[in-house]
Amino acid sequence: MEHYLWLIPMAPLAGALVNGAFAVGYAHRDRGPSEALISFIGCGAPIVSLVVTVAMFFEMRGLEPAARVMQQTLFTWIQAGPVRIDWALYADALTMVMLLVVAGVGSVIHVYSIGYMRGDRGFARYFAYLNLFMFSMLTLVMGRNLLILFVGWEGVGLCSYLLIGFWYKDIANAAAGKKAFIVNRVGDFGFLIGLFVLFMTARSLGVPTLDVPVLRDLVASHPETFGAVATAACLLLFVGATGKSAQIPLYVWLPDAMAGPTPVSALIHAATMVTAGVYMIARLNFLYTLSPDAMAVVATVGAVTAIFAATIGFAQRDIKKVLAYSTVSQLGYMFLAVGTGAFAAGIFHLMTHAFFKACLFLGSGSVIHAMGGEQDMFRMGALAKKMRITWITFFIASLAIAGVPPLAGFFSKDEILWRAFTAHIGGPEWLPHALWLVAFAAAGMTAFYIFRAVFLTFHGEDHVSDEAKHHLHESPFSMTIPLGVLAAGAAVAGFLGRPEALGGSNRFAGWLAPVLGGQGAVAGGAAQHAIAHIPAGATMALSEGAHNASLEYTLMMLSILVGVLGIAVAWFLYVRNPGLPARITGALGGIYRLVFHKYYVDELYESAIVRPGYALSDRVLYRLVDVGIIDGTVNATGILARLIGSTVRLAQSGVVRTYAFFMLLGFLYIVWKLAL
Repeated sequence: MEHYLWLIPMAPLAGALVNGAFAVGYAHRDRGPSEALISFIGCGAPIVSLVVTVAMFFEMRGLEPAARVMQQTLFTWIQAGPVRIDWALYADALTMVMLLVVAGVGSVIHVYSIGYMRGDRGFARYFAYLNLFMFSMLTLVMGRNLLILFVGWEGVGLCSYLLIGFWYKDIANAAAGKKAFIVNRVGDFGFLIGLFVLFMTARSLGVPTLDVPVLRDLVASHPETFGAVATAACLLLFVGATGKSAQIPLYVWLPDAMAGPTPVSALIHAATMVTAGVYMIARLNFLYTLSPDAMAVVATVGAVTAIFAATIGFAQRDIKKVLAYSTVSQLGYMFLAVGTGAFAAGIFHLMTHAFFKACLFLGSGSVIHAMGGEQDMFRMGALAKKMRITWITFFIASLAIAGVPPLAGFFSKDEILWRAFTAHIGGPEWLPHALWLVAFAAAGMTAFYIFRAVFLTFHGEDHVSDEAKHHLHESPFSMTIPLGVLAAGAAVAGFLGRPEALGGSNRFAGWLAPVLGGQGAVAGGAAQHAIAHIPAGATMALSEGAHNASLEYTLMMLSILVGVLGIAVAWFLYVRNPGLPARITGALGGIYRLVFHKYYVDELYESAIVRPGYALSDRVLYRLVDVGIIDGTVNATGILARLIGSTVRLAQSGVVRTYAFFMLLGFLYIVWKLAL
């Protein structure tokens, strides 16, 4: 089956090219191409990828754990002296998880888009962009070389720009797309420098490469060499991850990205693109485990982002903005996991999050579709009876993200909290417990603001306007069936990682063990060998050790209780006493306004970076450097040439006597010189 690896990314690329041709060909016609044909091509492409992925998964599952690797070299991409980079695809246990998530959830969202985008004049263009995104994301996770990963990394950034600003005639949408693109470029600058550091380190050992398996072997055989640059390289790569995966300080693009169509929010900003940074760190686990300081930074940034974004979710009125900040917060959980060495737990939460967050986004899209475009939750209410399927699926996904057992979010979130509490990472000894406390608080806050959205939207008093009531209806089957599929995943996917404390064996971590090590808490294979040869204290001590069952049960019960408490508080405020929240926000005054305005971070960036950047560009780079120096030099050259030409032109009068006179002067000068 490995000979068919190329089909997985190429099927969506073919779909993008065909639908893109339709979009261009019909751009200036009164009517677009057949939506049925566009839907068949647009949805068929990722389904082909999914079918091939599932077939390869079952084949890989039948192999011995150490042999679960498939790879295919398509062609030589770059040949420059000793540097050779093949366009090679690579699939191991970690890749297969990502492929199943991307192709599976992506296919469901493509089908949902048929109903959501029906009648839009840009129908073909939309599916072309969506297929192109799928190609880029699949390339990112399948690239054997970090440069191929970077091609996919940049590709998803481009597609994010195109899809967020899909309705580009609205200036706010266009600005949101541009903001996402620019912020990601800031992070990608650090990512590129990190790649340069790795390449130069490998080159110093006589192996100029960024091939991941080769790098893993190099780290194993030369741990001291890579250990010297590990912190710098890991932190630089993490800068790129903060951009792509919306962590502090580069998270600001993701909430604005909600300007795009809701299926785009579900696909790009819940299940796939924003998880690229988490995947990258897990893929390079053998490098990150060399630097306890880098791991501590990753874990700390993740925990702080989790609680910071959760507080902002408290005060949002737009249902998609609530889910956007929830995504930022949940991504923080994933980084907390990989930062504490629990790589498998981070990938596990990535997988469960893809189900319940995609379901929540598509559920919100179903509500917005039914409400004629209304997104303010305070103008909704009592929709449960009129949108039964949407309500049930949204409710299941909300229970999952709140960490209520036995749904998927409970297992993955509890695993992260447990690993964080018992981790031994760089920094002070109290850091793991502090990180656990922050993540624990964020868990309760998540349950509160998610169920705040549930109760404001589907329960309580009816605040739907008369105009919106004319649009109110349950969504078509093309939208509700995907909701059911995702809700089912949100309900049962967690059992793949059922821990030993609950009678399971954590099959998910066992599947990833050949890549990430036992239970995903230590680096596997070559990285373990590398760690064994590093001086004492030079690496992080990861979170295995003695298993304390009573402590795990205690922490588990606390995480359940804090989730239930968050739900209960939301019910008390928005169902039992709906007038109380307004009085509380009024009493909080400036604190509420601070949170409502997202701590004025966007305004801070505007004042500290954007406006000075514009001023520097206009007054210095444009007026002084471009116009004054560059244009001035070019213009001065022209003026000088004209001046010289005008002066010389005076001697060209066209009068023969004048020419004869100058000839005589020249002759007399020659005679005079000869006479001397």
